Amino acid sequence: MATNYLGCDLGAESGRLMLGSLAKGRLVLEEIHRFPNTPIKADGSLHWNISALFDELRVGLKKVAGRNLEIASISCDSWGVDYLLFDEDGCIVTPTFHYRDSRAAKGVENAYSRIDWETIFAETGIQYMPFNTLFQLAAESPDRLRKAERLLLVGDGFNFLLSAVAKAEESLASTSQLFNPRTKAWSDRLIDALGLPRKLFPPIVPSGTSLGWLRPAIAQETGLTEIEVIATCAHDTGAAVAAVPATGENWAYLSSGTWSLMGVELPAPIITDASRALNFTNEIGYGGTIRLLKNIVGLWVVQECRRDWAKTEHDYDYSMLSKLADAASPFVSLIDPADPRFIAPDEMPAKVVSFCRETGQAVPSGPGAIIRCVLESLALLYRRTLGQLEQLLEKRVERLHIVGGGSRNSLLNRFTANALQIPVLIGPVEATAAGNILVQAIALGHLPNLTAAREVVRDSMPINLEQPSEAAVWNAAYERFEKLCQR
Repeated sequence: MATNYLGCDLGAESGRLMLGSLAKGRLVLEEIHRFPNTPIKADGSLHWNISALFDELRVGLKKVAGRNLEIASISCDSWGVDYLLFDEDGCIVTPTFHYRDSRAAKGVENAYSRIDWETIFAETGIQYMPFNTLFQLAAESPDRLRKAERLLLVGDGFNFLLSAVAKAEESLASTSQLFNPRTKAWSDRLIDALGLPRKLFPPIVPSGTSLGWLRPAIAQETGLTEIEVIATCAHDTGAAVAAVPATGENWAYLSSGTWSLMGVELPAPIITDASRALNFTNEIGYGGTIRLLKNIVGLWVVQECRRDWAKTEHDYDYSMLSKLADAASPFVSLIDPADPRFIAPDEMPAKVVSFCRETGQAVPSGPGAIIRCVLESLALLYRRTLGQLEQLLEKRVERLHIVGGGSRNSLLNRFTANALQIPVLIGPVEATAAGNILVQAIALGHLPNLTAAREVVRDSMPINLEQPSEAAVWNAAYERFEKLCQR
C-alpha cells in the first residue's frame, strides 16, 4: 500500500501542490493544483501576492480532501532570499517585496556603509547578488521592522501558516546571507552590524524537522486531518539537489529553471579569497552538506522574451520557440547572460539586440535567432562556470546532472553537453517536488537515508543521456564568449 505525501512547491513563475505516493521503492508524482505566481506592481515597487498564493494552496488542499486519501505529511519549499514579516498576532506585515524590486540597490549602499563585502562573505560564504536578504533588510523602513515580531523566508513562512510553528529550515536560511555555514547559526556579527532586531530571527532547524500538525482551522476548512507539517528542504534548490540521481564522485548538478544553479555537493564550505573572487556560494543541503554553487540567470531571459512577444507580436509556447531556435543559424551572435541589464524584467528582446549591437556583432532578427543566441550563450556560461568550479575544487568534473523544469528544453541540453564536452544526464524534471517529498519520507522513517532516496529517483523516473559532440565549433564559440565576458 502506498504512503502519500504533499509537497507545495512555490516558484517564481508558478506554484503547485504535488501528491507523492511511495510504494515498494517507487515514487509516483501527480500535480494536484497549479497556480500562477503573478507579482504586483504598486506605488513604484514590486511585491509578491502572498495572500493569493496561500489561497491557492488551500484550494489545492480541498482538491486533495476530495480524493479521500490518507496523507502522511506536507511541506512547502520556495525560492530563496525573499521573506515575510509577521507581527505579534501572526499576521503578515504587507507588502512582501519581490527580490527584483528596485529598493535592493539602496540596501546594498546602506549595508556597505556599515560593513564591508569581505567581512560579509567571510561570515556567510554567499555570493554577491544585490537582492540577497541581507541587502533587502538593509533597505527596510524602521517602521516596518518595529511592527515585525518574526521574519520567515517564504517557504518557512508557508510552513508557519500551515502549522503555527515558526522555524527557519537551514537550507533556506543559508540563502539569506545572514547565516554562517560553519557554525550553522545566524550571524550575530552581521545582524548587529545592520542594527536588525535579534527577535526577528527564529530558531534554525535541520532539513527534515517535524513542525507538528496542520492548524485545526485549516484542517477543518479543507477537510484534511492528522497531517504532519515537515520542514524538508524549504529551499527549492536544496530539495532539487536531494533528488539528483547521482552515484559515485566527480559529478556536478545544474538545477535548471528561471534561475540556473550549477554546483557540487561537499562535506564542508569553501570560503576563500578565490571563491569570493569567482562569486561562488556555500548553501546548506540535506544532512548539513554544502552546496557549493553559482546562481546563473537561467531561462529568465527566454521567459521574458516570450512575455514580451505575447504582448506585442505572438504568444509563442516554449516548444515553438525551441523549434524556431533550432532552425536558426548557429553562433551568429552571443550575449553575456550575466550582464546586469538582463536581471530586470520587460523589453528583453530589445536588451538582447542592444547587447549584440554594442559589441559589434550581427543583430539577431526574429524570435528564432534571438532565442538561439540566448540558449547558446547560456550553455557557454555553463562552461565558464564549470571551469571556475573545477578551479576551486582542483579536479575535473566528469559528468553533469540537469534537473528541474528547464531540463525539458532539449535544445539547451544538447547545447550544454556540446559546450561542456562531458556527458549530461537529464532528469528528473520534477526534482524539487521529488526531493521535497522524499525528505518527508526520510523524516517519518519511511526511507533510511538520502542514498536510498536517490535510488528511488533512479528507479522511478526517466533519466536521459546527452553525449557531447561538435567540440571544435563550440571551442571556437567559447573563445568569442570569453572576450564578451571580459570586456
